[in-house]
Amino acid sequence: MGDPVTECTARLQQQEREIQTLSAEVESLKNPQNLNASARLEELREENNKLKYRLNILKRGLQEEKTNCSHAMLNINQRLQEVFGEAIRAACPELDNPPLVVAPNQQAKFGDYQCNSAMAMAQMLKAKGMKINPREIAEKIIQNLPDNELVQKTEIAGPGFINIHLKRQFVSKLLSNLLVNGVKPPPLASKKKVVVDFSSPNIAKEMHVGHLRSTIIGESMCRLFEFLGYDVLRLNHVGDWGTQFGMLIAHLQDKFPNYLTVSPPISDLQAFYKESKKRFDEEEDFKKRAYQCVVRLQSKEPDFIKGWNLICDVSRQEFQKIYDCLDITIIERGESYYQDMMTKVVKEFEDKGFVQLDEGRKIVFVPGHSVPLTVVKSDGGYTYDTSDLAALHNRLFDEKADIIIYVTDSGQAMHFQLLYAAGQMIGWYNPQVTRVEHAGFGVVLGEDKKKFKTRSGDTVRLMDLLEEGLKRAMDKLKEKERDKVLTPEELTKAQRSVAFGCIKYADLSHNRINDYVFSFDKMLDDRGNTAAYLLYAFTRIRSIARLANIDEATLKKAAETTEVLLDHDKEWKLGKCILRFPEILQKVLDDLLLHTLCDYLYELATTFTEFYDSCYCIEKDRQTGEVVKVNMWRMLLCDATALIMAKCFDILGINPVDRM
Repeated sequence: MGDPVTECTARLQQQEREIQTLSAEVESLKNPQNLNASARLEELREENNKLKYRLNILKRGLQEEKTNCSHAMLNINQRLQEVFGEAIRAACPELDNPPLVVAPNQQAKFGDYQCNSAMAMAQMLKAKGMKINPREIAEKIIQNLPDNELVQKTEIAGPGFINIHLKRQFVSKLLSNLLVNGVKPPPLASKKKVVVDFSSPNIAKEMHVGHLRSTIIGESMCRLFEFLGYDVLRLNHVGDWGTQFGMLIAHLQDKFPNYLTVSPPISDLQAFYKESKKRFDEEEDFKKRAYQCVVRLQSKEPDFIKGWNLICDVSRQEFQKIYDCLDITIIERGESYYQDMMTKVVKEFEDKGFVQLDEGRKIVFVPGHSVPLTVVKSDGGYTYDTSDLAALHNRLFDEKADIIIYVTDSGQAMHFQLLYAAGQMIGWYNPQVTRVEHAGFGVVLGEDKKKFKTRSGDTVRLMDLLEEGLKRAMDKLKEKERDKVLTPEELTKAQRSVAFGCIKYADLSHNRINDYVFSFDKMLDDRGNTAAYLLYAFTRIRSIARLANIDEATLKKAAETTEVLLDHDKEWKLGKCILRFPEILQKVLDDLLLHTLCDYLYELATTFTEFYDSCYCIEKDRQTGEVVKVNMWRMLLCDATALIMAKCFDILGINPVDRM
């Protein structure tokens, strides 16, 4: 048997076509008395109405089955858009692409969600010469709402807002589904390949605070895409090629002449780099030899490749210490990886007539930009532009990426605009099909609102910053006398959780586009929208069941048998807040602004506090302090809150601990 909805829809469409044909025939009849002459027309209309009724019942049943059977969380906003989108199209079929605006209601007393399409639709109709009051349009939308499983009632307010009230039983069922099946994202229409280019430090230079934002933001974006079911490739486009390696290898040969047989003890690569740079600037003979070393390295002579690898390995070990602290997973694929691809890329641009000569350079102009890309220097060498074009080509054609995200500072925005425009101009990708995007971010400022530097004016080393964070986190824990109740192992775990969690959250909770002020005092404050507050709040929520002697097995069984009641206003508010998680993730996926997830996490924690202060989860004997009653549906709301908070922390790369 076929799908009943498909069969019913096909019959309906066939009859709609027949009705249109017969209606046209009737209209063409000269004699008005013949207008109702076709018995076949009336028969079809009657059957058509029955089919429409049957189709609505089938659609409703199918949607309820999807909601009940699916283990994934439902995006309520998306489902409301489906329902209201159908109603809007039926209410005003004369409008092409009518606006569809559904959002959570800002004032709970007026409803749970709001559809604000009627006003914009009235403007569109006015442009077509039809003047209709937005409230009338709102009425028509409500009249055309299909049968559905989630809307309890609707009300028209103001100039044409439609306030939407959800069914409490529907929300309760979704919460039970979450508790039984865990936090599972809505299913993807198709599994897409995502490449995220982030962190990208330079070999032979230490990672500094400027690399912090790219590393933290990029890691969190990868975690989001992975949770949603995408195939993610995390790439570290390190600066591991170029003229600077000539001077480094020349200095290596002088300082450690036996480097080919004995591994040189380079403990401070930053100092090694400064020494070689000083010689390069001051010694003419050394400078000439450095250039020769570059040529021999690019010719891939084994001794020079070994020297290059030694220098890269020392840097990698230092980078890995940072990545281990911040729990970063990334694959190194530096500029050197794309060297052999660059010649082909330049040839493709030449063959298609896009390359111009300019004082010995080969340049490429792209539409709408006055600054060109330089693909070959006057000395015949390649540039950052060339390696970035080769990387883009590789990601599109070899990795077959559907989405490519570059996480770098906003100062590189123009470079990436040129890069993407060149990729589109040559026909590598269509932006309507493939998403290629620069997720830029502002700089890190000190508390003086100037670029974050040490007292001596140097760039802040990232490892120094992380070690300072660990020290301050331990001071904070001891200030709260946590060292008296936690074991040494628990205290160390709490220290790392607070230190690295606070550094990450302080970055992610700010709009990445803006600069942000780095302040340990603010990020370690356990009041307000900080990781310190949220980690303590999460630990308290997790402890509620433990204090009531309720284990995980009991909660799991209760989730399957106990209805989550939402009669109290604070229960209802918390339940809805928990279920907004999928729509928050969708918004972050659309604009890649992770502070939205942080704002939601803070809202969830504060909404939980309101609920916990107003609704007794456990009731104790005032004299003995023993638990005399457990309100299990409220314990389930505690558990659901903890599940969502844990997943938010996971996406943000923050590791909460059981005891703090």
